Amino acid sequence: MTRPVLIAVLSLALSGTEIKSQTPAKPAAHPAPTISVSRAVELAAAGHCGEAMPVLKNALGHITDADLKRRAGIAGVRCAMGRNQSQDVTRFIEWLRVEFPHDPEILYLTTHAYSDLSVRASQELLFTNPSAPQVHELNAEALETQGNWKAALAEYRVVLEQNPNMRGIHFRIGRLILSQPQAPTTLDDAKKEFTAELAIDPDNAAAEYVLGEIARQREEWADAISHFQKATKLDSSFADAFVGLGRSLMANGSLAESIPVLLRAADLEPANPTTHYYAAMALGKAGRKPESAAELAKYKQASDRAQKQKDEINLGVVGQQVEIKKEQ
Repeated sequence: MTRPVLIAVLSLALSGTEIKSQTPAKPAAHPAPTISVSRAVELAAAGHCGEAMPVLKNALGHITDADLKRRAGIAGVRCAMGRNQSQDVTRFIEWLRVEFPHDPEILYLTTHAYSDLSVRASQELLFTNPSAPQVHELNAEALETQGNWKAALAEYRVVLEQNPNMRGIHFRIGRLILSQPQAPTTLDDAKKEFTAELAIDPDNAAAEYVLGEIARQREEWADAISHFQKATKLDSSFADAFVGLGRSLMANGSLAESIPVLLRAADLEPANPTTHYYAAMALGKAGRKPESAAELAKYKQASDRAQKQKDEINLGVVGQQVEIKKEQ
């Protein structure tokens, strides 16, 4: 990746002869004509990014016209991508995201730009460090998304052979084991991997959480509570861990202790119907009917919003497919 640096050099020849104060100064040379932002956008569209980029970069934060601001930012992203200038890509994108939050065109552009940067980085990794464990890790991730679990697992094992203490690999193996159809040894095999991950990375809240879930499924309440508590201490915003802890406390007979934990989960993720459901259940069992009813109402509201959002997404996808068929 190149980083363009603009260096302005001014040379002044001194004759060594004393310059008297009354000597008239020579007229200053006329500066080169400045390219306007609009012209820079046109140049970028025509493929003249070398001329356009300095102007577009300097214009960030100084453009007042909304339409020009958008066009300049988009032109900057596309030119930076074409010139393989990743720092400028992210600079333009972050500026556009601030100026045009939730804008579908900007979000679409962001998706493709970061996707392209990801591909380029992976290609650079492959060509410059073909034997690095990260190459096998990337390959394993790709195989995993394809559902080729056996091959993905083999790649993760290669990573551990090269670097036994690499963080995250045992966790991914454990997650991969749980993703496959359950066998008699599935939970034990997964537990072994998450435990190995914690030996390498004791601060891995996700590993503690999954171990808690495995123990909860087995109704090993003390073990489940211990793991969930550790997960919530490692990550105080981990709502799912608070839900797991609250459910385990409730199942273990510690109803009073479970209530504040489950209410904490509801506060952390108010849009998540599950958090309100279990909070309502615990409050109801404790005889706190008005509070339970309030949480049930929040549960219904959150569920309705989630279903509406899902329907809108499905409708949008179906609508697009219908339009495509009409055009065909």
